Amino acid sequence: MSLLTLSEVTRTVIPPDQPALTILSGVDLTIEPGDHVSIVGRSGSGKSTLLNMLGLLDLPTSGEITFDDRPVKAYSAAKRDRLRGAAIGFVFQQFNLLPGRTALENVTMPLLYSTGRTFWHRKRIAAEMLELVGLEHRLSSMPDRLSGGEQQRVAIARSLVRGPRLILADEPTGALDLDTGQSVMELIDEVAVRTGAAQVTITHDPTIARRARRHFRLDRGVLTPVDDPSLEPLTRRDRREMAPDAEPAAATDSRDADSDSTLERLGLREPSTSPHGAAPVSTERTDP
Repeated sequence: MSLLTLSEVTRTVIPPDQPALTILSGVDLTIEPGDHVSIVGRSGSGKSTLLNMLGLLDLPTSGEITFDDRPVKAYSAAKRDRLRGAAIGFVFQQFNLLPGRTALENVTMPLLYSTGRTFWHRKRIAAEMLELVGLEHRLSSMPDRLSGGEQQRVAIARSLVRGPRLILADEPTGALDLDTGQSVMELIDEVAVRTGAAQVTITHDPTIARRARRHFRLDRGVLTPVDDPSLEPLTRRDRREMAPDAEPAAATDSRDADSDSTLERLGLREPSTSPHGAAPVSTERTDP
């Protein structure tokens, strides 16, 4: 059984007073349990839109996305949110830590959406995850007292505290120096292997991409498998364009992956309502 499959996925939008714009075109991608896939693409190639598809934040204009071999389009928005909360973890380039909260409180945040034993034991679960990433001595530290590498480790712990089956890493080392970035990628790889989670890394760095077992290049919305991302011919202009920045507005059809509203949907912001009010995002594995 495949974990996540994109079949002939196309995403087209119609900007105001402009012709229709196709951002993704006929994308085919299958992610197996425990898989590790890298996707390299320049700015404007459709990476943010593809990330939203993989993370079940958006639906395709045509084609099909399945999770555990079940069509995602058949789910209600609320059920997709619950599935995402239970099964998918996001690691972003920006750490997105709450400045007024300790490391422990930041990692606890996604568990406010949980229920039952997970909710009542959330602090212990968060502390164990921080220990796993080597920050057991930093539980009470505020983000501004942490180094960049430590902040990213807190962000990783927060993303993985719910035990996701799929880790989506979007330029996870873009804000770090080379050595710290390599250390962070080793940590993500180690946790993924230990938990059996599949991993998709979207990056502009061929060195980071090469850590994966399978490699793809996204160019003008078309996803193509490549043998080695470091051997792909890139000009100096290509490398500048592939810098870890946002896609141009004309090439981005949906909410930014790290916008405030989406961060709340991903459990990375305090819920605007009580988690025991409207439909909490469960941290337990669900059977939609």
